[in-house]
Amino acid sequence: MKTVPALRLSCGVLFALASIHAWSQTSETGAAATGSAMAASGAMPAKATRQANRALRRKVYAAIVKYKEIDAGKISVIAKDGAVTLDGTVVDESQIDKVTAIAKSVTGVVSVTSRLAVRKPFGGQ
Repeated sequence: MKTVPALRLSCGVLFALASIHAWSQTSETGAAATGSAMAASGAMPAKATRQANRALRRKVYAAIVKYKEIDAGKISVIAKDGAVTLDGTVVDESQIDKVTAIAKSVTGVVSVTSRLAVRKPFGGQ
């Protein structure tokens, strides 16, 4: 007698799981169609845009790090669609121009905004 309700319950659970799985596949197909429509229209998906921005930020930062006289640890780089913003501190006025020139020389950089400030190291001259 107890097996009949248990069998009904298990059939109901299986039916619900099958329905959820079928619905999930349908939504994935719709998402793929939407993604291909976005690609056809020329718009980059948000994930690809974020990845491109991160890659550009890393390239600019790597270019700055190559110069040992610049303390790159005190400089932050923000990249958005080719526009790069530099923020932080340097120890000499001439380094502001140097860091800006380095950022402009990186492939993919469209514009550079510098918010760098001069700050002498503690105990420095």
